[in-house]
Amino acid sequence: MRVLLSAIGRLKTGPEREICARYLERAQASARSVGLTGVDMREADESRARRPEDRKAEEARLLTTHIPAGARLIVLDERGKTLGSEAFAADLGAARDGGAPAYALLIGGADGIDPELRAKASLVLAFGAMTWPHQLVRIMAAEQIYRAITILSGHPYHRV
Repeated sequence: MRVLLSAIGRLKTGPEREICARYLERAQASARSVGLTGVDMREADESRARRPEDRKAEEARLLTTHIPAGARLIVLDERGKTLGSEAFAADLGAARDGGAPAYALLIGGADGIDPELRAKASLVLAFGAMTWPHQLVRIMAAEQIYRAITILSGHPYHRV
């Protein structure tokens, strides 16, 4: 199973991109040890549509273009469910063990996630009730992917 982090907007060169890349590289290096085939990040340009509903619909199409059928879709949304890192790791492990071809975390644009895409998600996940900048959400998602892999492998990175 492949882990995909799909986001609207592109990280500019700088510390945010470097931190995100560092966690994704660590995750990729450890992925095979827990039965994952890899970890990828995809970025898509923000929609230029005038109406927020149209922007969200167009961005939803962009987010899902490279996600295989049968993937477990995880939508990041401030109104979603909060999970601890161990529960997130368990969800990732269950998707892997259930034969899902991919575990896809989706980060929408500034207007949020299209309601139709949210309805298709297996899990709507929040990093707390606060609104976070997209750059930080991407870093936090990358870190949690890495943390989940270390939890699944029994690595001591995660401490309670």
